[in-house]
Amino acid sequence: MNASELNSVIVEEIKALQTLLSCLDEQFQYLTKREVFALDAVRSKIEQSSREVASFEMKRRSLTNGEDMNKIVHELKDKELEKNYRDIKKLLDSVVFQKDTNDILIKQQLSFTTQMLNFLNPDRGPKTYNSYGKRR
Repeated sequence: MNASELNSVIVEEIKALQTLLSCLDEQFQYLTKREVFALDAVRSKIEQSSREVASFEMKRRSLTNGEDMNKIVHELKDKELEKNYRDIKKLLDSVVFQKDTNDILIKQQLSFTTQMLNFLNPDRGPKTYNSYGKRR
């Protein structure tokens, strides 16, 4: 396996992950400001960035034949590869954290919106109960 070829794919993957992280940060800003129409525009950017990350991931996996990256980095003993591998792991942690944060905000806002709609437009149908005493 060629360390420089693997390193170049990792560098490209880092750039793609940085783009994805900036899109997720942009989504976070729109979520906190409740800019609904801007959220739709950033969604397509996130999808495109995710596709790009996935393509580099596939290239990297084809180079490594699916082997464990920790093992490969340790065996090749390339300082630049080690540094880039550490960087990509940190960046992935940041991407996952930002994605999870955005997901939580979306769920909270969706729950709030549903509650407000139920408050503004309550169910006016007849109230019936099942055999357990729960309202249907």
